[in-house]
Amino acid sequence: MAGGPLSSSSSSSSSWAQSPAAVMALVALLGLGLAGYIVGPPLYWHVAEALGRSTGACPACLCDCDALPLLSLPEDCAKQFKGVSGRASAEETEKSFTEQLIEELKQREEEATEAQQEADVKLLEAKKLASQYQKEADKCSSGMNTCEEAREKSADSLLGQKKLTALWEERARELGWKPGNVKTHQNR
Repeated sequence: MAGGPLSSSSSSSSSWAQSPAAVMALVALLGLGLAGYIVGPPLYWHVAEALGRSTGACPACLCDCDALPLLSLPEDCAKQFKGVSGRASAEETEKSFTEQLIEELKQREEEATEAQQEADVKLLEAKKLASQYQKEADKCSSGMNTCEEAREKSADSLLGQKKLTALWEERARELGWKPGNVKTHQNR
């Protein structure tokens, strides 16, 4: 295997190694080609403009873009091209564009109105639901107050019963009753 494909590639790489100037020339040629590709077209247009050659049929663009309508074509350009001359004039195009903008604005306004109405309906539903929950919470609070009052009354009643029981137990002890001494009325 030492004499196979590896030996032929090493001989071709040795030919490149023998002429580094050829490699440098190739790299320089590639670099110049790439630079020409990148810089060439803009440079051509600048040179053509500087020499006064007009490569296109349309005049140079005006820089005052705010004064021009959005969809206007230079009149010279429209006269020279048959496809453009058959189209609507700049005023008609501007009116058409304005009408399209007005239609789009109306559509967006309708969508916004619909979205607002949906939001109002959802807000009303949320308010109704919140009111319902508030009523339930008020009922619960009222029930809790009633329960608390009943608990207090029963606690007072229990306290009264304990006092009465203690009084009766004290009288019973005075008369000789003892806690382990329980007789029923049936045994007598």
